[in-house]
Amino acid sequence: MYMIAILGNFTILFIVKREPSLHEPMYYFLCMLAINDLVLSTSILPKMLSIFWFNSREINFSACLTQLYFILSFSTMQSGILVAMAFDRYVAICDPLRHSTILTNPMVANIGLAVVLRGAILVLPIPFLARRWPYCRTNIIPHTYCEHIVVVKLACADISLSSYYSLSVAFLVIGLDVFFIAVSYTGILRAILSLPTKDARLKTFGTCGSHLCVILASYIPALFSFLTHRFGHNVALHLHILVANVYLLLPPMLNPIIYGVRTQQIRDRLLQLFTRKGT
Repeated sequence: MYMIAILGNFTILFIVKREPSLHEPMYYFLCMLAINDLVLSTSILPKMLSIFWFNSREINFSACLTQLYFILSFSTMQSGILVAMAFDRYVAICDPLRHSTILTNPMVANIGLAVVLRGAILVLPIPFLARRWPYCRTNIIPHTYCEHIVVVKLACADISLSSYYSLSVAFLVIGLDVFFIAVSYTGILRAILSLPTKDARLKTFGTCGSHLCVILASYIPALFSFLTHRFGHNVALHLHILVANVYLLLPPMLNPIIYGVRTQQIRDRLLQLFTRKGT
């Protein structure tokens, strides 16, 4: 899965950089998603593989908090990028004549900067709060990476502040992002249904298919993992661990495959690349 994620996301970056015709907002946001997926998967996979291959089952507490920060901040950034992609599709379908004037290169760069700053700043207090608690219980967690709520539950102190802050950030980020995505797609669906022919409706909706698949692959496992950790006390531990791994490993692997298969421009450039090599 890690090899597919690395190869797939680097291929997306290479194709978009190589082809001037793909230098558009949609593909810039796709490159942001690819970079985010590379960092997110690399923050957990090397250590995870060392556990299985070399039985390296220890991690320094500072390194654990650093890993925790990267996981949460880049997960937050991923959600923001999905909102930006939904906004791009909304403008492209509902107001196509103004698409190039609204989503200029400086605007895309500003959106990217806002996404990065939001993720970096909102998550920053979480590792600092985790560090301040006294840890006098076991130092063993049943996960392959430093999952926040599992780590702070090892503290022999009242961790309500950590728990409430992380819960607030999660609901604020996911709640607002899902709301904005829903608003965008409500407008998109209205615009599509107003088109005169079935072929036109299907063709236009097809341009959103990749994004919808990525949204489902990203949000459903993440929400399930998040909610079961806090409220699913009767859920078996091995299921907790499985879902916690899946929601971080699956999207970085699936995203380039989904966009590679469903986006004709990327698929055509990839075929041209292999055809040239073959000749």
